[in-house]
Amino acid sequence: MFLFLKAVSAEELSSCKEEVHMTLRGEGLDKKDFFGKSDPFLVFYKANEDGLYTITYKTEFIKNTLSPKWRPFTVPVRTLCNGDLDRSIKVECYDWNSNGSHEIIGSFLTNLRELSQRGCSFELINEQRKLKKGKKYKNSGTIFLDDYKSVPVYSFIDYITGGCQLHATMAVDFTASNGNPMDPKSLHFNNPSYPNQYETAIRSVGEIIQDYDSDKLFPALGFGARLPPDGRVSHEFFLNGHTDNPYCEGVEGILSAYKHSLNTVQLYGPTNFAPIINHVARFAMERRGGTDYFILLIITDGIITDMPQTKAAIVNAARLPMSIIIIGVGNADFADMDILDGDDVRVSHNGVEAERDIVQFVPFLEFTAKRPGDTLISTQARLAKEVLAEIPEQFTSYMKARGIKPRPPLERGSSLASGVGLPS
Repeated sequence: MFLFLKAVSAEELSSCKEEVHMTLRGEGLDKKDFFGKSDPFLVFYKANEDGLYTITYKTEFIKNTLSPKWRPFTVPVRTLCNGDLDRSIKVECYDWNSNGSHEIIGSFLTNLRELSQRGCSFELINEQRKLKKGKKYKNSGTIFLDDYKSVPVYSFIDYITGGCQLHATMAVDFTASNGNPMDPKSLHFNNPSYPNQYETAIRSVGEIIQDYDSDKLFPALGFGARLPPDGRVSHEFFLNGHTDNPYCEGVEGILSAYKHSLNTVQLYGPTNFAPIINHVARFAMERRGGTDYFILLIITDGIITDMPQTKAAIVNAARLPMSIIIIGVGNADFADMDILDGDDVRVSHNGVEAERDIVQFVPFLEFTAKRPGDTLISTQARLAKEVLAEIPEQFTSYMKARGIKPRPPLERGSSLASGVGLPS
């Protein structure tokens, strides 16, 4: 049950919780291009235990200059030197060439302790030129550190143990493409012996999230159905049948409300996501101070029919403390869901790009296919791990962008800090 946050905790505890911001420039660099000057860029390496070096960061190259000023950049301390202030850092300066045969200008050795002394400078040394020129050789240019700043990096666990509340909303697809719930082939078929894909998804995610929600009350909504008594189509109705209270008590309450709706609404269509996203966004808009974070879980079988409106809703939601998880059930074409996921190309609408990636798409069957020795519990755990994989990064990206720091850890006994293997 606690696989998700235990895994996050182990990873975060092993990292150094700082990052450094640096601004570097060069002067008097060697001229390398026959018809011009040089196109310099820097490559940072950290020393390994075996004495070899591993690349940790590379700057952009700057065209035709011997006095480059590179853009400010940020590197985690863990990446730069494994958190060891005295670990050797090698910096090489190259002349960029379009064919990939970049030519070394020079290099220097330093460490993070030395870099933290603001205003330092380093001579670039080219060993081949030094050997060739002998005593006449001075250097191949100088690199100046114009700005250095070390700032703390707060983790997902820091915020959760500080009392930030996770609020999960479940949204279920009730469009006709799911099939008649009375038909065993339907994705909504109520099999008393084994849960359907919707039930498995609700339980897999809900059983984790409910342990980090103090009141364990979850809004559960449906979309794409005709509602009694007049048959109007709704894309944000409450699964429990109430008109003014969408909350369900725990996972069992959500599942009970889901079954209630299956017995009372008529599956219809189309498959519209925007109303549900905007519904949750209205609540997130009211709680932007870092004490609350909202997770919308959409479980769907079909091809989305309001793509432009959904993109607009996602662009708006990306400014809020909110993440969206889409679980695709069945065997439909989920190409549009990959577009919304935004891992390769950030979602945009009318030329406005989403501030951050807040959507994670998971194809249900891909992560629940039977494996040797599988049980229902192991299948649910595998699905939950994948579904929640991007939440910590999405969460901290929101907090970091707004300069929100976590509060001190809650006392033991809190619903968030006790009994879950989190640091006290």
